[in-house]
Amino acid sequence: MSNAVLSLPKDYWKTIPITKQDLEFINSYLFEHETPLTELELVPVWVNERIRLERMALLNQQKGEGKTYLPKENYKPGDRLVFPAFGWAKGKVASVRPGVNPEVGEFSVIDVDFEDGAKKMMAAGLVEHKLNQPVDISVDDPLLNADEVQSMYGEEILQKLSIALQGDQNLVRIAGRWFPRALLVDVNVGHLNLAEAVLDEAQGKPLPASALIAQVELSESVNSKLVEFSLNYALQEDGRFDEVGPSGEVLWCLRRLEPEDVQKVPLWLRYAPIEYDRNLLTDDMRAFELSVDDELSEIDTTPVDQNEVTISLTYPHWRAGTLPISARVRRLFPTAYESSRVRFTIVNGQTKDEIPAWVVREHRYVYGLSSFYQKQGLIPGSLITIRKTKEPGKVVVQAKTRRPTRDWVRTVLVGSDGGIVFAMLRQNITADYDERMVVYVTDVDAVDLVCEQLVKSRQTFEQAVIKSVTEMTKLNLQGHVHAQELYSALNITRRCPPGPMLWLLATSSHFKHVGDLYYRLATDDREQEEI
Repeated sequence: MSNAVLSLPKDYWKTIPITKQDLEFINSYLFEHETPLTELELVPVWVNERIRLERMALLNQQKGEGKTYLPKENYKPGDRLVFPAFGWAKGKVASVRPGVNPEVGEFSVIDVDFEDGAKKMMAAGLVEHKLNQPVDISVDDPLLNADEVQSMYGEEILQKLSIALQGDQNLVRIAGRWFPRALLVDVNVGHLNLAEAVLDEAQGKPLPASALIAQVELSESVNSKLVEFSLNYALQEDGRFDEVGPSGEVLWCLRRLEPEDVQKVPLWLRYAPIEYDRNLLTDDMRAFELSVDDELSEIDTTPVDQNEVTISLTYPHWRAGTLPISARVRRLFPTAYESSRVRFTIVNGQTKDEIPAWVVREHRYVYGLSSFYQKQGLIPGSLITIRKTKEPGKVVVQAKTRRPTRDWVRTVLVGSDGGIVFAMLRQNITADYDERMVVYVTDVDAVDLVCEQLVKSRQTFEQAVIKSVTEMTKLNLQGHVHAQELYSALNITRRCPPGPMLWLLATSSHFKHVGDLYYRLATDDREQEEI
């Protein structure tokens, strides 16, 4: 084989666009196979087609406009040649003369004028030469190997394909699967009304399209996959219905039957963003931020792929009956291709009871655990283990419960001035807890009322932190508070991720750092000096 191997440019797969012709091919492919496919499933289809087309183009290039130059052939003036060794450059033989080299025997020398203006002398009639073998496409070229291409460039191709498919009006998508619009079976308002009645009767339990088809009187004489996809698409376009299945499963629910705290963020989880400079956070601060599993933290890290994570329950999530979808736990909960809300099942790790729950992807929390927290006797700071199962739609949640004991813990009280105060009191505790996160709430309604009044008073963030530090340092003989204790206390009255709080502690003159992540009010130092 010649050493001038036909191949693609090194940046071919990085720079190639998805063209109109590519989309026409995908449309035709889906038409022919009548099976909805995801973008990930369409990547190898497109890659193999591009490789086929490029192989054909390279072979056509080998033929070129004229003869392929081979040193063993004889040529005459006026012959048009193509030179594989020079990147398939084209040239015309200007003259032919005898060659002189006793070592190689009789041969000719041709003078060639190339299209780019270059002139070269080439050998002809030379039987022994390495360029005499026809140029072929290398089977070892990774740029023409579908598996290699997907391994090296799969993510980039997937992103390009996703954007291109979304711009094709001839295709529709449901639950991440694409299909030609022209093949959709007609689903009218009557069918959708019947579907609403069936889901209404299910009382909020999600159902697949396959469970609805027979009852909505859709024709079953055509391809069942076409009917199912068509119904799914019609339901998706109707605001009454919500697709709530995890990735790979399409499940439908009536939007009006979904819990209110799934449709909108619970009051206790609502956060008014605070501007701050993350560059001022130390490594210790960033490590602490990751450890407390706050879903609002702006942590730029790859989600950890593990089967079990233990977190400490914060007051906002305890009060709302939710769990955070933080960087550490993200991969433990089901997700979806498009749905913003995902219905799944929580399994009580101790009793094996199953609890219907929701992943609210946009706002990164799990809803549906209020009854679980009450039955287990959990409090803010309790330790909870989240464990992945082999079933995509089920997640095990287990509290580290134990025999009731009376422990001294931080207790939230409402003072005579109507503000939040803390005291170390003995409380009946039924589960293991994080000592820096634990708070016991004696009167939830009273705390809610205080929070309402603070919102109306328009208390600034700095004022809220100063108030929390003031109250928390009263519990410590040294007069300081750890950032984690402060974070736990602050979130009772003001929802806030650790980042803004840590930034304020590091930059405000109201606070003094006294080592590790401990802080105190700077005014305390001035009072000591005055004494």
